[in-house]
Amino acid sequence: MKIYDISQEVFGCVVFPGDPAPEREILSEIAKGGSCNLTAIRMCAHNGTHVDAPYHFCADGRTIDKVGLETWIGPCYVAEHEGVVTAEDMRRILKRAEEAGAVERAAARTGKAGAAERILVKGKAELSAEAARVCAEAGIILYGNESQTVGPESAPAEVHRILLGAGCVLLEGIRLGGVPEGAYLLNAAPLNLGGADGAPCRAVLLASE
Repeated sequence: MKIYDISQEVFGCVVFPGDPAPEREILSEIAKGGSCNLTAIRMCAHNGTHVDAPYHFCADGRTIDKVGLETWIGPCYVAEHEGVVTAEDMRRILKRAEEAGAVERAAARTGKAGAAERILVKGKAELSAEAARVCAEAGIILYGNESQTVGPESAPAEVHRILLGAGCVLLEGIRLGGVPEGAYLLNAAPLNLGGADGAPCRAVLLASE
């Protein structure tokens, strides 16, 4: 089995404009006479590789601790795209994901849901509102991208509200440069931050060699 680490290192990660960057404080060092090495951290829940819960843009949406682990862990499809993802682009991506998922299910002989439930987009892609509606109508449960936000960075609210309002959680700030297109098993379980709108995660993809 091959493991792809698709997460950013936290202290050197990309930060969304206006958000505070992660900070590290050394509380104790063995080299300076301490009994152990001890680190404290301070960061925004949306720094680096992170997830968004519906509560991020929906006042009555679920918080991170209310989203089941089965949402963050399961089959996914990685699709490569540059530029704006249109509604037609997304329909093509979903078709490829459904085909890949069908092949995976047949090979494994399981009844698990296919890769089309979770879509990760590789490249400098910006999800359009029209494409977000296609995802929502298709029942996508997780959408991920390499940018620190879905939709245009200057105005991300509409795309967030479409997806999160439909119950589709988001995985942002992933790194897919070394990952070929195709179906994988995703594990993007976030920290269990009670009442939070988002959380850091260590996202990985698993593929059979």
